[in-house]
Amino acid sequence: MSDAGETARTDGPNRRLADAIREVKNAAADRGDVVVELREASRARLELMAAELAPLFSEVPADIDLFDFTISSGLQPRLWIDAVSHIAMGRDRRTYRFLRDTRVGRVVIAEDSSLKPVADQVARYVAERLVERQRLMEGSPEPAVPGMARRSVTEAEEPLRWTALASWPSLLQGAGLFLAGAIVGFALSAAIWWDRLTAG
Repeated sequence: MSDAGETARTDGPNRRLADAIREVKNAAADRGDVVVELREASRARLELMAAELAPLFSEVPADIDLFDFTISSGLQPRLWIDAVSHIAMGRDRRTYRFLRDTRVGRVVIAEDSSLKPVADQVARYVAERLVERQRLMEGSPEPAVPGMARRSVTEAEEPLRWTALASWPSLLQGAGLFLAGAIVGFALSAAIWWDRLTAG
């Protein structure tokens, strides 16, 4: 009878703990399913946005590597436009948010529950980046410090040529000074050690 009582005591708490562990695991799995479903829903909406922007993406020249145009996977999927801007879904998983990272923080460029307004803002952003790149490629260099003009190549090479010609006299001057220092040092050494030299 005592053996049966001990068995009942040991089985009771273990069974309750096992049930609690099973319940916690089921709840975690349910939460995980919800997270996976939300992530998949966000990714599906971003794929719709990518399909809307596909004509725009195809018009960008292939040799311009400013843009990414990829959907990243993770806890929060994002449609990357370039290294600093992307489209993500809002908290309600229905609002498209076009965001850009700046030095002062993240800026919302466009936010709407429909595709078209956000896609229009992305098209404008891509156009601005392309025009900015073209201006930088075609523009002439401007001095970083006002009033400080950059010299031309011929002006920059002129001092080098004169420096090369002027280096021979300075080299001969340096050799002459070295030789004079050696003679003075030899004379001083001879004067100091003269007694020992004549005694020997």
